[in-house]
Amino acid sequence: MPKLLISTLESVPGYTISKHLGLVQGSSVRAKHMGRDIMAGFKNMVGGELKGYTELLQETRDEALERMQSEAEAIGANAVLNVRLATSSVTAGAAEVFAYGSAVLLAPSVGAAG
Repeated sequence: MPKLLISTLESVPGYTISKHLGLVQGSSVRAKHMGRDIMAGFKNMVGGELKGYTELLQETRDEALERMQSEAEAIGANAVLNVRLATSSVTAGAAEVFAYGSAVLLAPSVGAAG
């Protein structure tokens, strides 16, 4: 098992939850870049993927997940289960990505091959 397992599952095959440590979370708020807005305006006219925004959201998701992971590690978790991501508009031109899940201690199940 990696140092800290992050999963959208509620359980992990071959492991049992030995301790629930609570909710952990991380968020990141990013504003749109004026250059990206100009290019997005052109792309809206002709259609297609807004790659600048796709990259912006990916960076924001990564940062939110890293912050959630850091919070889990700080309380001694070896896994975060049932991870979810949510987005919201904070203000015109800025969005938040919020990552959250259950920090737990996993132990190999009795009789599980390791």
